[in-house]
Amino acid sequence: MDRKTMPIYVVKLGKVQASIWQNQTKHGPRFNVTACRLYLENGEWKRSDSFGRDELLTASRALQAAYDWIWSQPKTGTVEEDAGASI
Repeated sequence: MDRKTMPIYVVKLGKVQASIWQNQTKHGPRFNVTACRLYLENGEWKRSDSFGRDELLTASRALQAAYDWIWSQPKTGTVEEDAGASI
């Protein structure tokens, strides 16, 4: 039976949602984030990956919360992405 992959953590602020996905690598877990806006159309809930003026601040706060959650997780292995992050 095929098991549907679920996000490891979801931030919901009103109609904006940020989902955190975990991928296991040889260097430990890595995280990706997707964001969407939920809306009701003809009695059915749908998702959009675009945000209007009124959702932008909420989207930024949901993404900030996702960022904070990821950085609160225990660190394992080396972080390859950080090697080029310093300026």
